[in-house]
Amino acid sequence: MSVSNANSSELPRIAVVIPAAGASSRYLEAGALRHKLDEDLGGKPVLQRTIEVFTKFDSDQVTIAAIIVAGPHDDQAFAEFKDRYADRLTLLGARIIKGGKSHRWETVAAALAHVPDDCTYVAIHDAARPCVSFDILHHVFREAIAHEAAIPGIPLADTLKLTRIDENLASTTDTDRAASILGMETKPKPARVVESTVSRQSLYAAQTPQVFEKQLLKRAYAQLATMSEADRGAITDDASLVERLGITVVVVDGDSRNIKLTHPADIDIARAIMGLRATEGRATHKKF
Repeated sequence: MSVSNANSSELPRIAVVIPAAGASSRYLEAGALRHKLDEDLGGKPVLQRTIEVFTKFDSDQVTIAAIIVAGPHDDQAFAEFKDRYADRLTLLGARIIKGGKSHRWETVAAALAHVPDDCTYVAIHDAARPCVSFDILHHVFREAIAHEAAIPGIPLADTLKLTRIDENLASTTDTDRAASILGMETKPKPARVVESTVSRQSLYAAQTPQVFEKQLLKRAYAQLATMSEADRGAITDDASLVERLGITVVVVDGDSRNIKLTHPADIDIARAIMGLRATEGRATHKKF
């Protein structure tokens, strides 16, 4: 994790937080056989590949001083997580801690308590984004140092539709297939209809890592104590908390290849981006 610059001790020191406490529910519900962070990427699990990007990053502008991986909150799940990952992540210089119980923000908050005092910036990166490039890291670190808060993003390419449920209009496609095959009577479900078309001009899809001056991020997270449960549940990224302070968050050019693994098919896309082949045989986390 060291940089080549001889005066690296004088450079801004960045702590990288990797939230990895999620249950991978959507991924498993889509038919996957294992947690997405355990999936194989060229003989290594996704989580290891993600962390290696930061251990291999070399810069004369910043120092990656710490990597904090926040795993599951449940005692048994955390023990199993450490069994799978502790050896290899420790060799990479990462520290494993318990994450939050229910929400991503809880996991990040738990990790912030472990950020070393000598770190001046915090980069929060999705555990399931192993394809992030060094170029993105260079750009987002530079802008965060200049402006206190920076995130990568890409312009939205798809047309966006704001929709609503119409209880008076039945869908002809959203039916219970199993019931139909068995000849059972099914109640038509209401249709989802277009309310309006949202202009995609100036709309960006946020990516990670999201990078913030450490004390600013701590102030942003301190707001959680006074927020309603509904507002806390609506938090989907760290920049939104910083924005609530009235702080400007700078957006740098992201990359469409910096994908977040969400569905099983995304693994094949990640392998293609990284130039890796699928490995046959035992699950990756059982190979060592």
